[in-house]
Amino acid sequence: MKRRVLNVVLIILLGVGAASCAGLDQRGSPSHRLSEWVNGTSFGEDIGTLVADNARLPKVIPNGTNALHGACGTMVTDAETANDELPTPDSFVTDWLSTAYGLEGTAGTDCYNAGSTNKKLLETAERDTVKANALYQRVLIRIDSIDGKVPSTTTTTDNGPISIFG
Repeated sequence: MKRRVLNVVLIILLGVGAASCAGLDQRGSPSHRLSEWVNGTSFGEDIGTLVADNARLPKVIPNGTNALHGACGTMVTDAETANDELPTPDSFVTDWLSTAYGLEGTAGTDCYNAGSTNKKLLETAERDTVKANALYQRVLIRIDSIDGKVPSTTTTTDNGPISIFG
């Protein structure tokens, strides 16, 4: 009997200890958890970087396949880096970002494989980046609706939105 009581007390203490180790993004209101996640990750910069990667592609195409390979490879790496920040405290945001980052990775791979000459594959890559950008907008709206703040997506890169085909 004493052993059973001791085991129950130990289990309760372990549970309390584990709960107290939860990060700030795992405690509190949905608004607080999401705000802590946004502020504790590079989410805004990740989105800004991926949007800039998308805008950079049309500027690189005239420079040939090697330059395009570099830009497209960077896009894949940036998508993987952003994906490492998941999950978020909100399942919708997590799902949308996971899909968007997957689209970015696919676009980067298609772009890389297209080189500067396969227009059809470049068009497929562009469609995926447009879909990803739409998901980023959806995520930002969702975060604003929960947290009341739109995260900054400013980066040091200054690329305006341009179609890959001008």
